[in-house]
Amino acid sequence: MTALVTGATGFVGSAVARALLARGHRVRVLARSGGDRRNVAELDVEIVEGDLDDPPSLDRAVEGCRHVFHVAADYRLWVPDPEAMYARNVEGTRRLMLAALRAGVERVVYTSSVAVLGLRPGDEPSDEETPATVDDMIGPYKRSKFLAEEVVRELVRDAGLPAVVVNPSAPIGPRDVKPTPTGRMILDAATNRMPAYVDTGLNVVHVDDVAEGHLLALERGAVGERYILGGEDMSLRAILEEVARIAGTRAPRVRLSPGLLEPVAFVAETWARRFGGEPRVTRDALGMARKRMYFRSDKARRELGYAPRAATLALRDAVEWFRREGYAERRP
Repeated sequence: MTALVTGATGFVGSAVARALLARGHRVRVLARSGGDRRNVAELDVEIVEGDLDDPPSLDRAVEGCRHVFHVAADYRLWVPDPEAMYARNVEGTRRLMLAALRAGVERVVYTSSVAVLGLRPGDEPSDEETPATVDDMIGPYKRSKFLAEEVVRELVRDAGLPAVVVNPSAPIGPRDVKPTPTGRMILDAATNRMPAYVDTGLNVVHVDDVAEGHLLALERGAVGERYILGGEDMSLRAILEEVARIAGTRAPRVRLSPGLLEPVAFVAETWARRFGGEPRVTRDALGMARKRMYFRSDKARRELGYAPRAATLALRDAVEWFRREGYAERRP
C-alpha cells in the first residue's frame, strides 16, 4: 500500500516517512522543486514534485495512494506577510483534502497542533475538549492552523472526508534541519546563546513518538476525532537546565517578564521587516509565553495505545544531532 506524506523533507514529516517505511509501507513524498531534501536523501521513497498551491500536482501526488499524511505546514512564529502563511496552511490544506476525496483515499491523517486548543489557568493541562475560538489564537501561525483544522472538520462532516486529526505538542529530536522555533531554542541553550528566559512552560515530546502516534491514528483512530500527541510538561527553566546538563553548558539564570521584552521584540521585528531575516524575539511569541502550554495525552494513550518516552531523551537526541551535524559551528 502507498502512503503520501507531505512535509517529509521537514522535521515531523521525515519522522513519519521513516515510521511508515519501518512498517513496510511504500512512501510517496510531495516535495517542492528546489527544496531542501536532506531528510529524504537516503530513504527509499518516491518523490513527486509539487506544491500545496498547485492543485494538478496534488492530484498527481495522491493518485493511487491508499493513505495520506498531511504534515506540511508553514511553522514560523513571525512572518512579514501573514497572507502567504494563511494561503499555505489553510487553502493548501483544503486543496489537498479535496484531492484526497477525488482520489478515493481510504484514510487521511491531518497534522494539526496543540496551538489550536484552549489553555487552562495556571499549570492545569488542557485536553482535546478544552474550548477555543479563532479569537483566542495569538499570531498568524496559530490562527492559520486553527482555520486549517476547521477546514478538515468541515470536509469530514459535509463531504465524508475519512480524516483523523492529530495535535502534536512541541516535537524535539533529530533531523530538525531548519531548525523549527523549538529546535532553535534548544540549539541556543546548548551553545550558551540564551542569556535569559521567561517564566513559561511547554509539553515536550520526542519527534519519533509523534511519528508513531501518526501511525497509531491511521490504524486505530476514529474519523473526525482529534488526538493530542504530547509527552511531558516542563517549565522552560527546567528544559534549559536539562539541555545545559546534556550539553555541558551553563543554563541561564536571569528570568525576565514578557512585558520587559516587548520593546526588544518591537525593535527586532522592525529591523527584520526593513533588512530581512527573522527576529530572535517577537511580540506574538511573548504573548504565547504568558501562559504555560501544558497538555495531557490521555485520550491517545487510551484509544490509540500511544506511549511516549521521557522528555529528557528527546532533548538528548536533539542536542546530539545538532552537534553531530555541525550546527553549533555554523551559528553566528
